[in-house]
Amino acid sequence: METRQWTLASRPTGEPTMENFELQSAELDDPEPGEVLVHTLYQSVDPYMRGRMRDAESYADPWEVGDPMRAAVVGEVVESAHSEFEQGDVVQAEEGLWAEHAVLDGDSLRPARTGAAPVSTALGVLGMPGVTGYWGILDVGSPQPGDTVVVSAAAGAVGSVVGQVAKLGGCDVVGIAGADEKLEWLTEEIGFDAAINYKTENVHERLREETDGVDVYFDNVGGEVTDAVWDLLNVRARVVVCGQIALYNATEVPTGPRKLAKLIETRAKVEGVLVRDYGPEQWGEALQQLGEWVATGEVGYRENVVEGFENAPDAFLGLFEGVNIGKQVVKVGDAEYADI
Repeated sequence: METRQWTLASRPTGEPTMENFELQSAELDDPEPGEVLVHTLYQSVDPYMRGRMRDAESYADPWEVGDPMRAAVVGEVVESAHSEFEQGDVVQAEEGLWAEHAVLDGDSLRPARTGAAPVSTALGVLGMPGVTGYWGILDVGSPQPGDTVVVSAAAGAVGSVVGQVAKLGGCDVVGIAGADEKLEWLTEEIGFDAAINYKTENVHERLREETDGVDVYFDNVGGEVTDAVWDLLNVRARVVVCGQIALYNATEVPTGPRKLAKLIETRAKVEGVLVRDYGPEQWGEALQQLGEWVATGEVGYRENVVEGFENAPDAFLGLFEGVNIGKQVVKVGDAEYADI
C-alpha cells in the first residue's frame, strides 16, 4: 500500500525550520511474520527530537538525512502477522514513524489502555511523558513531605505530572512557565501552590518571595531559568535534569558548567533522568498509578491537538515557541476498524 511520511530533509542550524522536513510518498510491503501494519491515529512531538536531528558527533543516536523521522504513536492494527495482535486493536509504539501507516515490529508494540481517557493520552499523561515525570520526581527527586519543589516548563506534559505527583506527596510546589494562561492552569486547576512567568517576572526574586529555598528542582529547560533557581538550592537539595530545551537550538556549546560552588555549599545532588532506564514493571507501576489518579481527578492534564498529518512539522516547531499547554500531539487519522 502507499502512504505518506515525513523525512529529515536536512540538519538544522540553530532553530529548525520547515526546510528541514520533507513529505514523501512511500510504498509499504505486507507485514512479514512478527510484524504489524499500523494506521497512525495520533503522533507525538517532543523536544528530544531536536537532538536526533543533529549529526553523530553531537548526538549519540541521530536520524539520518533522508530517513523517516521517528515518534511515539498510537494507532490501530490494519493487518497483523503477530500472534498477539489482530485487526482493530489499538496499540502504542514508542518508536513509530512520522507516517500515516507503518509496518512495525510487533514485539515493540503494547496495547494502548487509557480507560475512560482519550487514547491520545497514551502519548502524554498515560505514556512516556507521564512515566518520565512519575519516576523522575519520585525516584531521582526523592521528595519528602514539606519539601519545596520547583518545576520548570511546568505546564508541559512532563512538568505538570511532576508537580501534581509532588503535591500528592505533601510538597509545596512552584511552577515556572512562559504565559499567564499557563500559570492560571497550574494554580487554579491542577493545584500548584504558586507559578512564575519567566518572560515577565524576575524568577530569582519571585522564588525568594514564594519559598524558603528549593529542596527539589526539576529542570526541563536549563539556561537562565536554571541559573535563577540554582542560587536558592537548600542544603541536600536534589536537582533532576530532564531536559534543556533552552539550549537545544544553540549553535555553540555555552560556557559551563557554571555555579558548581553552590554544590559544595549545599551538598546538593544533580542527576539526569532518562525514561528508558526504567523497565516494563516500572512502566506498568507508573501507568497504573497515573491511570487511577487521572480517573479520580487527582491528576489533571491538558492536550494541544494539532489536526492533520501535514501539520506535524508545525506542531513540532511550536514546542520551541511555547504554544502548548500540556501535551502536544498531532491527530493523523480516524479509526477505520478500532472501536474508540
